[in-house]
Amino acid sequence: MTGAQPVLSVRGLTKQFAVGGGRLLTAVNKVDLDIRPGETVGMVGESGSGKSTFGRAVLRLTEPTEGSIRFGGQDITHISQRQLRPLRREMQMVFQDPWSALNPRLSIGDLITEPIKLHLNLGRSERADRAEALARRVRLSRDFLRRTPSGLSGGQLQRVCIARAIATSPKLLVLDEPTSSLDLSVRAGILDLLAEIRDETQTAMLFISHDLSTIRAISDRIVVLYLGAVVEEAGAEALFETPAHPYSKALLSAHLPADPEVKLARHQLEGEVPSPINLPSGCSFHTRCPVAIGACKTTVPQPVAVGGTEHFARCIRIQGGATQTARSETA
Repeated sequence: MTGAQPVLSVRGLTKQFAVGGGRLLTAVNKVDLDIRPGETVGMVGESGSGKSTFGRAVLRLTEPTEGSIRFGGQDITHISQRQLRPLRREMQMVFQDPWSALNPRLSIGDLITEPIKLHLNLGRSERADRAEALARRVRLSRDFLRRTPSGLSGGQLQRVCIARAIATSPKLLVLDEPTSSLDLSVRAGILDLLAEIRDETQTAMLFISHDLSTIRAISDRIVVLYLGAVVEEAGAEALFETPAHPYSKALLSAHLPADPEVKLARHQLEGEVPSPINLPSGCSFHTRCPVAIGACKTTVPQPVAVGGTEHFARCIRIQGGATQTARSETA
């Protein structure tokens, strides 16, 4: 992956929504991100951190306010929807709720065939053969093609959504909380399936989730969002083993490990998450940060390298090691 041209390259992406009275809600705040072929980037943060809005914006399902989006080397930020249409087959999305993503009146076969009919120039028999092959690929038997969504479980429906998403052999998959409504055993099967697809096709994936175990299992790199901005980016193991930003530390300390005997170092945060309508000055995290100093209120932190070339965090206190002194308690 290293050195390959990014499938997706985002710079300064910002999305704001008008909320009345001339006020703007900043959902995504100047995000930079590259995703290369065969790479899965996990995006994690609290509810309302801007993860889903970012995922929709990079596909132009919602229009960005500022910044640039390059897909396969082409700037797609401002091209028309008509110009974007041929690229839709190469960029697909899997949504959180498979029940609302699928037309309940259509058969599973017709649902899988829809994107094939829309984007690929294939005859009826070829489309049927491809739909059957896709069903097998996501571990659904041929019999499922005659059923309707009401006859399938949540995990089976999400497999149908994945089959639809990969039907056109996309270069980029954006997955927005695709396993959050599934139980643990079904979730594991979906993650295994996605890993197989990535390894076989070299599809680039953006995996959005609030579930840390899921993010760690599927991701090569992880991006941590707070109030729509990236506060830390690192390889999956590096982020979990040596988080650098105080917010990342707090987020990960709330994660329950599989071993109940492990002692937990709880990093306590103060106060409430600020309103995205009125973002704090300086570092947006300073109002809750246990190690904030006066300069944090006025200085916008720039990325600082942490122990390697692919681990960055935005905190002015990292270089002095001050983030290691965050107030914590062992549980």
